[in-house]
Amino acid sequence: MAYRAPTIINDRKIRFAVVGCGRISGRHTDALAEHTTHAELVAVCDTAPNVLEEASSRLGVPGYGSLETMLAATDVDVVALCTPSGLHPGQAVEVARAGRHVVTEKPMATRLADGKRMVGACDAEGVHLFVVKQNRLNPTLQCLKKALLAKRFGRIYMVNVNVFWTRPQDYYDSARWRGTWEFDGGALMNQASHYVDLLDWLVGPIESVHAYTATLERNIEVEDSAVANIKWRSGALGSINVTMLTYPRNLEGSITILGEKGSVVVGGVAVNEIKHWEFETTQPEDEAIMQANYQTASVYGVGHPTYYENVIKVLRGEGEPETDGREGLRSLETLIAMYTSARDGRRVSLPLEY
Repeated sequence: MAYRAPTIINDRKIRFAVVGCGRISGRHTDALAEHTTHAELVAVCDTAPNVLEEASSRLGVPGYGSLETMLAATDVDVVALCTPSGLHPGQAVEVARAGRHVVTEKPMATRLADGKRMVGACDAEGVHLFVVKQNRLNPTLQCLKKALLAKRFGRIYMVNVNVFWTRPQDYYDSARWRGTWEFDGGALMNQASHYVDLLDWLVGPIESVHAYTATLERNIEVEDSAVANIKWRSGALGSINVTMLTYPRNLEGSITILGEKGSVVVGGVAVNEIKHWEFETTQPEDEAIMQANYQTASVYGVGHPTYYENVIKVLRGEGEPETDGREGLRSLETLIAMYTSARDGRRVSLPLEY
């Protein structure tokens, strides 16, 4: 299918709709509320009547019980998919074929082929596909990314990522799709998706992974715990350790990078605190580095408003996408490699396909 360039919208407000009015949708509607100069929420959609009625009333916009009905009844420009992950591919294709842009929550899909289908459909219809990676925009991680781009670490030797959170059984029991292979994915695919993204975005292309997954306690199809050893093409070694069984509450979401000329630990419950920052050569900005820290009771970070700022700028013809569909495929490929490794009991090399 041939690529078609998306049209620019800069003569009016960009019209957004949110599909799926559950746990994450509030991050999207709150973010849009910070960009009322150039954007407006015009519709919401959910298949659960009571959830839809509450969201429609609270937000003051029309509600629709199906995506098909909403697309036919509205002139929305962008549809944000806040639905179960397994539904993203089909819904993204449907939205694209209706000529609307797509914003999709993580992970963009639960299968690599479905992610590629989403990218192809949006290319063919001349619409943008944005994959939400809001953690990249956390102030702490922006500081870390800047240091990496400046090569302050020298050669990177070792990287460790920990996601020690808790999801009780009643979390999974709250909806039939939670904890399923088809619609959700496990601790790696769902809860740790943004942390898997950091492995490539911060450190660089991955050469291979060797993973183990386990369902140690929760009554679910998928894993509640996982570990993976990682080797980067640069030669760096590292690991990611994930569990949803931490007692009694979310404890840590962290990344540690150890290099030839620097060591950094970004921790807290969701990479929101710089715990250690030391380099061979100091820079003026180092004196204020701890000002990037912020307190949060949420694992979602504070990046959704900034993410939407980029979406709006792109649609107005004022910028380039920071995380488009192809960028989203990078972390999805890493996730699939980890699951393949755990299933087959072997090291899996990347890329998966040439």
